[in-house]
Amino acid sequence: MREAGLYCPGGDFYIDPWKPVDRAVITHAHADHARAGSLNYLCATACAPILRARLGQEIAIQALDYGNSLTIGTVKISLHPAGHILGSAQVKVDSNGYAWVVSGDYKLDPDPTNQPFEPVRCNGFVTEATFALPIFRWPSSAETFAEINAWWQQNRDDKRASVLYGYSLGKAQRLIAGVDASIGPIYTHGAVERMNEIYRQSGVPLPPTVYAMEAATKDFSGALIVAPPGMNGSAWLRRFGNFSNAMASGWMQVRGHRRRRAIDRGFVLSDHADWPGLLSAIEQTGADQVWVTHGSIAPLLRWLNEKGIAATGLQTQFSGEDANPAEPEESDAA
Repeated sequence: MREAGLYCPGGDFYIDPWKPVDRAVITHAHADHARAGSLNYLCATACAPILRARLGQEIAIQALDYGNSLTIGTVKISLHPAGHILGSAQVKVDSNGYAWVVSGDYKLDPDPTNQPFEPVRCNGFVTEATFALPIFRWPSSAETFAEINAWWQQNRDDKRASVLYGYSLGKAQRLIAGVDASIGPIYTHGAVERMNEIYRQSGVPLPPTVYAMEAATKDFSGALIVAPPGMNGSAWLRRFGNFSNAMASGWMQVRGHRRRRAIDRGFVLSDHADWPGLLSAIEQTGADQVWVTHGSIAPLLRWLNEKGIAATGLQTQFSGEDANPAEPEESDAA
């Protein structure tokens, strides 16, 4: 670890650096993992258009298909699906047959908007710990979407709009792909719609959506509006009249988070692994060394060490689910 982030001396590159560097390998395009200013970026092919949209069309990117490898310096590097969002990748670094995998953020639950998590055998594994507590155990996505659809249907019957908060990149598209679009029209915040366009261009099927600022109607009763969490309580919501609001997040499993967010409903849907998912992913790697970062580090370290796996905490600047600060492109006129 160096001041700019996780460094590989054999290849002279950083993985998800938080300061500008000469060569950055990016696991995915969320703001806490992909930052502007580096001279060169390497990412999965599906991540490249998102990275350009967020960091600038002029940045220098080398895109690599999942499973393909290249040699940088004295190490071989390959990227493998992480199941987190479109284009998310685990980075495998192999030096003379000894391999580390840096997983970035990941989930094991199936998701039609990106490729599923691929277990990668390795000697050392770097894992997140966003939801590394035994209380976090996700219901099936089918169960959660049934709850969301019932909530939307009831609001439609009561002539209310339904405002559903989800992070603009990844979560929002997963929500839009999973709801029953026959219930009513779907409108979006500008930050969500910009990512929708990239997902569609990448071949991800999404039902029709309309950018709310360009809607031909002023009557949003019965509609679903998908927006970033930062819009909660903002003046932007006034245009929708009478509405019920909800949030989709792993944190919604904890009632205190729902109260603090001042929302009507909370739906448990996360783009991160829950406690059983973390343990399963680590076990499938076969790694005998694990570095644990961002989240509930201590409980996971304790569990792993008790199982005979050498586990160490790693301090980074990554933030986890729905903790990303609002970015400039996520603003929308009020």
